[in-house]
Amino acid sequence: MSNAKHPDQPAAPAASGSCTVVGEALDGLARRGFPLPDFLPGWVWLAGAGPGDPGLLTLHVLNGLAQADVIVHDALVDASILGLARPDAIIDYAGKRGGKPSPKQRDISLKLVDYARAGKRVLRLKGGDPFVFGRGGEEALTLVSHGVPFRIIPGVTAGIGGLAYAGIPATHRDTNQAVTFLTGHDQTGLTPSAIDWDAVARGSPVIVMYMAMKHLDLIVSKLLAGGRRGEEPVAIVCNASLPDQKVLETTLAHASADAEAAGLEPPAIVVVGEVVRLRAGLDWLGALAGRKLDPDPLDLREGTAARPASSG
Repeated sequence: MSNAKHPDQPAAPAASGSCTVVGEALDGLARRGFPLPDFLPGWVWLAGAGPGDPGLLTLHVLNGLAQADVIVHDALVDASILGLARPDAIIDYAGKRGGKPSPKQRDISLKLVDYARAGKRVLRLKGGDPFVFGRGGEEALTLVSHGVPFRIIPGVTAGIGGLAYAGIPATHRDTNQAVTFLTGHDQTGLTPSAIDWDAVARGSPVIVMYMAMKHLDLIVSKLLAGGRRGEEPVAIVCNASLPDQKVLETTLAHASADAEAAGLEPPAIVVVGEVVRLRAGLDWLGALAGRKLDPDPLDLREGTAARPASSG
């Protein structure tokens, strides 16, 4: 999953100029012997577009955009990325947004099969990484069951790349040697009942949550009940890596109320743990806007022991 905004409608066809620039760049790489695969008719490439910033696209995704006959994309794929497609490519919107009419997952998967069987080169473009809460595995297994060949192209997942744009590392040796990634809702749209919230609260020094805004109040209560400290640092990153990115720093006890007061809305990534404090020293985007960074955000001094990771 990614944090890019996108209108709930198909994008306009790509501009030929941007497609030409991408094609020329890829041709230049090919002439230098760079190994870029051919996108064969009847194949589906399941690809991640990253958290939003087009600069985080991989070369394989650019190659797919330059060759695809059909692009089936999620709601969180930015329009500027779709603008890199061939001008004659079919742009098929298949976004799923909470609370709004959305295509069923089975129908999306079968659409990929139909396009491939028609001899099209199909780029299934998802925000973030297709295998990190992106249902890429479900779609790939449908392709397998119908005998459709496919390629997986990983993307920068929002739980790592989005946090990096907020100046928050997922791991730091002075704070945590483990990190837990979880989703805030399951197939039913409710808070996942299969998660052992007490175990997560006790055992994971850093928790990174996707799609958690709708049920944030309940999730916070579960973590507190499991032993997390109410004063533990929390950050909520909305529209990560995009020009309208917003970051709210708060505490676990106040996260839900502060998010509501700030008017924050999905898409967002929520991170719980001492790594949030590192933002005072690593907010590189803030530094570009004039923020003075703290070289010792954890208040450590040479020769002192690292602050223990907080887990309750």
